[in-house]
Amino acid sequence: MNYNYKFQKILQLREQEKEETESRYNDALKQFEQAAEKLYALLKKKEDLIHFQEAKMVSGFSVHEIQHYQLFISNLEQTIHYQQQVVINARSKMQWHEQQLRERSIEVKKYEKMKEKDFERFKDQLLEDEQKHMDEISTIQFMNRKR
Repeated sequence: MNYNYKFQKILQLREQEKEETESRYNDALKQFEQAAEKLYALLKKKEDLIHFQEAKMVSGFSVHEIQHYQLFISNLEQTIHYQQQVVINARSKMQWHEQQLRERSIEVKKYEKMKEKDFERFKDQLLEDEQKHMDEISTIQFMNRKR
């Protein structure tokens, strides 16, 4: 007797949904990492520029150069602010996909647990049927010996 799980198609569908959600989560994670790395690079660039400007201040440089570096730092700060928003949005998206993945995983686990319990019932029923069959055989053998 073959075992057929009555919710097998639903389980397969849920597993497929989970895999798709996991793929979307991994994409969101990559986007977050890329945005965070870009923000880090911008912050590092600003820090290096400030250190360079401070070193130049000690040795002295023109007002025009000071204005140029201040303008560059100002533009860099705007870019950093924008990139911070990108990172915040990417983090939110990643966390949302992570929550979706958790929910899908829980759902799949529920169906897998139901399948395990159903299979256990199937095995118990099979064992019970086998016992009945053995009882019938032994009863028939007993009756044949009596004759």
